[in-house]
Amino acid sequence: MPVFVKVCGITSEEDALLSVALGADAVGFVFAPSARQIAVDRVREIVRRLPPEVLTVGVFRNDLPSRVVAIVQRAGLRAAQLHGDETAEQTREVRSHVSLVIKAFPAGHPGLSRLDTYGADAVLVDSSTPGSGEVFDWSLAEDAPLSGHRVILAGGLHAGNIAAAIATVSPWGVDVSSGVEREPGVKDPVKLHEFISAVRAISAGDEESAGGPEDGGPYDWQFDS
Repeated sequence: MPVFVKVCGITSEEDALLSVALGADAVGFVFAPSARQIAVDRVREIVRRLPPEVLTVGVFRNDLPSRVVAIVQRAGLRAAQLHGDETAEQTREVRSHVSLVIKAFPAGHPGLSRLDTYGADAVLVDSSTPGSGEVFDWSLAEDAPLSGHRVILAGGLHAGNIAAAIATVSPWGVDVSSGVEREPGVKDPVKLHEFISAVRAISAGDEESAGGPEDGGPYDWQFDS
């Protein structure tokens, strides 16, 4: 099965379109305080220009569920990523109003042992300092009780280490931001191309060794109508 690729920290229409053109499956917009923070109305303008099959994700940190839902709806996004200390109850509240929720945890977080209580569609495992470009000990994700969940790996990924990361963790998807940037919030076309190409090459190799791609859609997301 192909590895899902999300490019996060998008701040411009150019970078969003470039990411999609190069093969990204999802793009993320940061609403939490960050060098990559972007205004809601700007995101709405960008999202309108993206192909409908691209998963558009709003990234939040410790916001009230009502605010998360309001921003997702106003911006026309399809998913919310909760990247703070949101409780299982808060995560479920967001999920009851948003088609898809990704819950992020730092590697080694105790919440990883009780993912079912959060009701999220995927879990993102990151370093303890999201967006810093720091790589964490991948064995923490490898050893976590994540079986049966869509696991998205983040934290300091770039073209030079993505093969080793995928080989170690075998994630369902990967999330990249600083590893494909020229500066915070500005993507580097060459780095972006190299990263996505590296992931696709790994996926192609896995499919070939398995005798071809699986039937059906590549990611099996289930959206509410």
